[in-house]
Amino acid sequence: MYELLEKDWNRQELIQRVGHMDQIAGIVAAEASDGMGRGSRYYHVYTGSGLSFNVMADRTLDIAACRYKGIPLAWASSSGWMHPSYYEADGLGWLRSFQGGLCTTCGLDQIGAPSEDGGESYGIHGRISNMPAEQVSHRTFWEGDSYRLEVSGSVRQTRLFGENFLLQRRISTALGSNAILLEDTITNQGFEPQPHLILYHCNLGFPLLSEHARLLVDVEDTIPRDADAEPGIDRCFEFQAPTPGYKEQVFRHVPNVDAEGKVHAVVENPQLGLSMRISFFKEQLPHLFQWKQMGQGAYVLGIEPANSSGVEGRAIARARDDLPHLAPGESTQYQLEFEVGTLHPSS
Repeated sequence: MYELLEKDWNRQELIQRVGHMDQIAGIVAAEASDGMGRGSRYYHVYTGSGLSFNVMADRTLDIAACRYKGIPLAWASSSGWMHPSYYEADGLGWLRSFQGGLCTTCGLDQIGAPSEDGGESYGIHGRISNMPAEQVSHRTFWEGDSYRLEVSGSVRQTRLFGENFLLQRRISTALGSNAILLEDTITNQGFEPQPHLILYHCNLGFPLLSEHARLLVDVEDTIPRDADAEPGIDRCFEFQAPTPGYKEQVFRHVPNVDAEGKVHAVVENPQLGLSMRISFFKEQLPHLFQWKQMGQGAYVLGIEPANSSGVEGRAIARARDDLPHLAPGESTQYQLEFEVGTLHPSS
């Protein structure tokens, strides 16, 4: 069903009124033709509710720009859209091609700060977000009275004598929906157990993020990452205007769950009249990091579910005995849902 003009429209009513369903909802396959993003494939998805977003086929099918009725919800970094060929693997080089966006995938064997582990160097947040997807497909189809929109594909992270991970991803929504569902299956296709780390770097920005916004999440405990974060722990759910010289603050929350075992992190902006809810299963992603960056030009809130507490890097995860592994042939699943909500704007 599709709600429009205070009426719910079923399939038969709709197909009589449009020549093609792309008139109200659809997926457009495109390719960037200019600048650092030239040659990058992406899919523009629009649901007919006012929700639209871009799925980046050459960046792990990550979700970049996201808008609701023309209002941007996701933060965009100064690099903008960038082709993965510009990726720098060492140290902090990942930051040069970090585009921000609604969701950037970090992993699959390293998250967080650069790290030395087992005689090898691992750059910040791993390499998966800079790898192109293959066997990419998109489709729109009726399922009863629901018109579905879906993008899917696979990404392989592998090397000779090393890991061999296959990530299979599906991103789906529906006509009239304000929600996006991201579903991942990650399989160790190698013949040895492999460390597996993953973090979903969800980045919200202006105008959803402002001094009028607040973060709502039910937590059991909050742990500051370092000395820079300690002074801000009592106000970690509040925000401020862009601040000169601001040093990032990172917090690890121990979240509580609802009856379904889900964690919900909601950013509300009553002045704007919009909210964004990010939901996931705690059993899959037991740790929730919050990246609070209130700087000038770097004005962003990161909501970051992860499968390990080791955001300081792989070596720290190992030292804490919190370095998950996948056995040969073993698969694991993750699901994230993003949902835009409307509020009564405040004056």
